[in-house]
This record gives sequence, structure tokens and C-alpha cells, in this order.
Amino acid sequence: MFEILAQAADENVPAADPFGQFQFFLPIIAIGILWYFLLLRPQRREQSRRDQLLKDLKKNDRVVSVGGILGTIANLSEKEVTLKVDDSTRIRLLRSSIQTVLTDESIEESQK
Repeated sequence: MFEILAQAADENVPAADPFGQFQFFLPIIAIGILWYFLLLRPQRREQSRRDQLLKDLKKNDRVVSVGGILGTIANLSEKEVTLKVDDSTRIRLLRSSIQTVLTDESIEESQK
């Protein structure tokens, strides 16, 4: 009789799932991977592109500042840039406030 009860008890016990705890963390891991590829990776790529742009600045480049000021670089230092805005107007800006360097192609596109 005890054998029958022992067999019945064994049939009612669910088998242990070896991936049970892993299944709980799988959505969290998937969200982390998506977050990396959709947010962090493009942001790092854009930051490295911007760092390279600021590093490659040279005299007589036409640039646009973050505030929308158009000018030509008259003088460069490690932290500052002097923009020649007009024949007699020069503005000192931080190097990090340069947004883009204008090329002949971008000037032609903006005039269309």
C-alpha cells in the first residue's frame, strides 16, 4: 500500500525545469541588448564623429556654431576658436560650441 502512495506522489510532482530561472532573465537580457544597439552604440558613434570634427578644425574653415552663428575660423587654440563673422567683427567661442563645418556642397544645398 505504501508503494502505491509513493508512486502516486511521484506522478504529481512536476519535473524540475533546468531553464526555469534563465527564462525569467531572458526578457531583461533582450531589453538590455536592444537598448545597447538602439541607443548607446549610435550615440558613441556620433560622439566620436563630433570629436574628430572638432579635432580637425583648421584656420579658414567656414563653420556654424551651436547658436547658429556663421563664420570663418580666424584663430585656433586648444580650447577656444576665434570666428571672423564680418570684416571687422570677431567672436571668441569655445571649441566645443562648433556644430558643423560647412563645405562648398552644403552651402550650395542651403541656397537652393
